[in-house]
Amino acid sequence: MTAGPPAFPPDYPTARTRFRAAATRLGWRQEAHPIAGTGPNGEELTIDAAISPHPDAGKVLVVSGGLHGAEGPFGSAVQLAALERFATSPPPAGVRYVFVHALNPWGYAHGRRVDADNVDPNRNFLLPGEEYRGSADGYHHFNTLLNPRSPPGRFDLFVPRAWLSVLRYGVPALRQALAGGQYDYPKGVFFGGHRPTATHLAMRDRLGGWLGPAADVVHLDFHTGLGKWAGYKLLLDAPVSARQLDRMDRWFGPGTHEEDDPAKTSYLPRGGFGPSCVAQKFAPEYLYMVAEFGTYGNIPMLAGMRAENRAAHWGKPGDRFTERARARLRELFVPPSPEWRKRVLAQGVELVMCGAAGLAGTR
Repeated sequence: MTAGPPAFPPDYPTARTRFRAAATRLGWRQEAHPIAGTGPNGEELTIDAAISPHPDAGKVLVVSGGLHGAEGPFGSAVQLAALERFATSPPPAGVRYVFVHALNPWGYAHGRRVDADNVDPNRNFLLPGEEYRGSADGYHHFNTLLNPRSPPGRFDLFVPRAWLSVLRYGVPALRQALAGGQYDYPKGVFFGGHRPTATHLAMRDRLGGWLGPAADVVHLDFHTGLGKWAGYKLLLDAPVSARQLDRMDRWFGPGTHEEDDPAKTSYLPRGGFGPSCVAQKFAPEYLYMVAEFGTYGNIPMLAGMRAENRAAHWGKPGDRFTERARARLRELFVPPSPEWRKRVLAQGVELVMCGAAGLAGTR
């Protein structure tokens, strides 16, 4: 018997093709939302949605990924594996399933965390009345360190300098200052943009229609990069009720979730996708969770994002230091380790199944 295709697609076009094929096999309705720009080889870019044939279901499970493009292969792998599971063992009835593939297709296709305008999509979903300006407290102190205006080279003293900053300010304060979002440095890391991105507009305009007449929504948005190697946390960056916390304990297990706390795994981002979904009131009950899977430590992750961002703006295409920075970013967010991939994929699919069973009342 020949082996099937690898669980982690090698590139964005392959991932999208497999996603569409898996949804077709299940008979799910599909929509493709085009995004301006093309992939490295001129490929069309789309945010794809697959919706199960339960138009009147009041309970909906949303599974999304690829908001940060470089994390896209993991989100896609979880979705493909879950759809394959559904093909052999139908999911619980009475639940509508909405899978949203590659929220940031440009970043996925080009191997960047951000979109074509260097915007971090998870800092772009500002709520009505919030302005696209300002920066997290302390960001300006680190701008020169984080965003050097020169191409990457052989030697870089960023890591020891970063450790000195950690010693001076502490990990929680530094993490919040850096990852909380900024709107003043367009070529800097964690830039939230000056206006809504294509991803922001697509989710604002399309998600409600995909959900249908939902009364109860559980949304798992898959990410990588924070936390312990091959472990995960369900991060809550939007307000939750006591009922929702109880649900999480019963469905996913005590200790699997964490409210925003920069002293732990998570941080307090401005312009996050989750708070936007909840604030738009797509459903009276909307539980949004970031399913965050750990890779490397904080300093290596930050060093990798800084180096790749530096290469994108100041490096020469094809230069070995530029290409090394790009390859390193891909490794940081989706490690090639077979053991890491096996463990996170199994855990990711299990989260989907637990969410489905919980909504259906069988867990």
